[in-house]
Amino acid sequence: MSGHGSPIPMTSRPCGPLKGEAHVPGDKSISHRSLILGALCVGETHITGLLEGEDVLDTAKAMRAFGATVTDHGGGEWTVQGVGVGGFAEPDQVIDCGNSGTGVRLIMGAAATCPITVTYTGDASLNGRPMGRVTDPLTLFGTQSFGREGGRLPMTVVGAAEPIPARYEVPVPSAQVKSAVLLAGLNAPGQTIVIEKEATRDHTERMLQGFGAELSVEDTDEGRVITLTGQPELTPQSIVVPRDPSSAAFPVCAAIITPGSDVLVPNIGLNPTRAGLFTTLQEMGADLTYENMREEGGEPVADLRAKFSPDLKGIAVPPARAASMIDEYPVLSVVAAFASGVTDMQGVKELRVKESDRIDAMAKGLRAAGVSVDEGDDWWKVHGLGHGNVPGGATVASQLDHRIAMAFMVMGMATQKPMSVDDGSPIATSFPIFEWLMGNLGAQLVRTNG
Repeated sequence: MSGHGSPIPMTSRPCGPLKGEAHVPGDKSISHRSLILGALCVGETHITGLLEGEDVLDTAKAMRAFGATVTDHGGGEWTVQGVGVGGFAEPDQVIDCGNSGTGVRLIMGAAATCPITVTYTGDASLNGRPMGRVTDPLTLFGTQSFGREGGRLPMTVVGAAEPIPARYEVPVPSAQVKSAVLLAGLNAPGQTIVIEKEATRDHTERMLQGFGAELSVEDTDEGRVITLTGQPELTPQSIVVPRDPSSAAFPVCAAIITPGSDVLVPNIGLNPTRAGLFTTLQEMGADLTYENMREEGGEPVADLRAKFSPDLKGIAVPPARAASMIDEYPVLSVVAAFASGVTDMQGVKELRVKESDRIDAMAKGLRAAGVSVDEGDDWWKVHGLGHGNVPGGATVASQLDHRIAMAFMVMGMATQKPMSVDDGSPIATSFPIFEWLMGNLGAQLVRTNG
């Protein structure tokens, strides 16, 4: 599938039990960061288990454009010969980040304190997303940005020739914004300080420390204070990328709502800033357990076993948990449709500015499938119908959003009538083996074009 090509309509039909092991792709967040930090070292970084979805491949192309040597050795094994902190060369062409908000924002940060001019673009979805939340703090380093109205791509960023360190309080919980500022701070002399009131995924902090940066994290009355000392010499690493918890969400949730299912999802990263969905599912009464808990590369990892759970209950999801599961709310709302009672999701305004307005997209699709939904600017509530009572039978607009498309494909496995999406092609951006993997478990997913 290609997120950049012709639409691929897809249908998911009610199916029998899902059984077996689901080996989901590598973690997308860690894959992006592995390539970028590898490019900022002098020497060779070795990566295994890299997610080879379109988003990450676009980041690999960008690192090549900045002068790093990025080599695909096959089977998820990659090497990066870096150019060092501040060593990015000015690219000859526009940097196309495809569908990836994470990729473009992290790359903007990494290049912002290099004395180069870079133009960024993406697909229709990415070009509609706001970039001011990243480019505004980057001006603190001396960077200039010129984009379309509303701070949208295509955008040209003029890097700071003589960068200065910054102190920045992140106004909304966003790991992308925090990470962009920290990556920019790498090539600024002195200390760059980022303050976040709510903790977001901390892969950037962990990985910067792993690559040898001097970085400290302190919980204070102001919030979580991250202090980075600029202009380090990063040390190349060997990185084993854990499996992506955001991708694991789909087979896990599918097993929970599909009668008779028992699915094992091995080697899932359970970083506390990423595992909110699994805690929420357990609170709803899902039969979801952790097996073989361990630590790999500084990250907690476990095998997840998910079984059909007929007695799910709606709950109020704590707003403080939103940052740890922001990408999982679409598929959680699908599970909520099969629960009894109301699932209340608050403090989720970030969903309005993802690949699509995910609250709007999910609300429209769920209503079309016969499920009642209430929504506001930063919340929505799903009125669950209980196991076996969700009608389905709708075709939903995926809005160029991989998680919307996959969420409704999961839904169709347990509705009374099939569920369809107008375009499943964006799935390839994060989970290129989704159809194959779910089919091997017993799902009935079909492409319905032509």
